[in-house]
Amino acid sequence: ATSNRTNKLVNNSMAARRLKPLFDRVLVQRAELVQKIGSVYIPESAQNKLTEGTVVATGPGGRNQMGETVKMTLKEGDKVLLPEYGGDKIEIDATEYTLYREAEILGVLDPK
Repeated sequence: ATSNRTNKLVNNSMAARRLKPLFDRVLVQRAELVQKIGSVYIPESAQNKLTEGTVVATGPGGRNQMGETVKMTLKEGDKVLLPEYGGDKIEIDATEYTLYREAEILGVLDPK
């Protein structure tokens, strides 16, 4: 499990290098659905769409009315609460990511 997590972190950092979001955009990788608990498989109809993800990359920030850059609140590695719908789906190296505006992100989840 640790090597799998390490591979995901390496893949995320590679994706962040390949795609740098502009302005107030945030590149997020959604959490994976749990398809099996123990030896019991959960049917797709019973699975809810996950609304959690990890920030992979952020842009420099939006602009205010005077043209100054407004610093981003989110940073790489933040666990975030996502809207059920929205964002632009992007595939990089066979991994699916979603691009959101920072204002579309519902909140940051506290690490436990």
